[in-house]
Amino acid sequence: MQVKIIGGHGGVTKNYHATSYLIDESLLIDAGSVASGLDMQAQLKIDHVLLSHAHLDHTKDLAFICDNCFGLRKSPFEVYCYKNVHQAIKQHLFNDIIWPDFSVLPSIDKPTIRFNEIIAEKEIQLGEYKVLPVHVNHPVLKPGEGMGFIIEKNETAILFTQDTKATDRIWELGKKVKNLKAIFTEVSFPNKLQTVADLSDHHTPATLKEELKKMPKDIPVYLGHLKPNYQEELIQEITDLQESRLHIMFADDVRYNF
Repeated sequence: MQVKIIGGHGGVTKNYHATSYLIDESLLIDAGSVASGLDMQAQLKIDHVLLSHAHLDHTKDLAFICDNCFGLRKSPFEVYCYKNVHQAIKQHLFNDIIWPDFSVLPSIDKPTIRFNEIIAEKEIQLGEYKVLPVHVNHPVLKPGEGMGFIIEKNETAILFTQDTKATDRIWELGKKVKNLKAIFTEVSFPNKLQTVADLSDHHTPATLKEELKKMPKDIPVYLGHLKPNYQEELIQEITDLQESRLHIMFADDVRYNF
């Protein structure tokens, strides 16, 4: 599998983009920067979209890929998310006030985007990919509604926590996965902002250090969602952990092959 980091940051500036990971050009995880980070041909190749939660930095570019690709696709973008994520997007984004409701455009029978409900720990098959959604500790409307994903194709598996603070279940399940090649997780704030990280359900390098003890051992860990305004400080604090398997995603528009 190839994972393209369209955007891997926890904020947006000229050079840093919000979370969107693209697998093999067709399976998208989160939509924070998919329109601003891909050309039109690449946007049109996307078939499936997994949404971890409803926060704007993970969903905002759904609006723009629908607008960009309107009338150019034979089938809708198939979006898979927890039921409350769909409800939030329907109520607050695709509500014909903030943005047109592309789930009924150009028609209900032939929409530009279609939402599909996922249930935690119920595996779904998306083409060549087996996807296991797992609740993580990033409350949205209530505790436990954030989702991570364990994705398998052929003999390769990759674990994505997306936004979370300390969590357990996804690590329990990840240890049982054969051929796990990589872990993508997050670290958002420097240690001096531990209280902010706790309140917003994110990691600091200090809490990440403890979380590493739960993870499957000897698997490379890729760290994203760094806040652009604290990136240099985060890089130093992560480096100070002296964990050789940690890889900091300090740049966007990069690819990893597994």
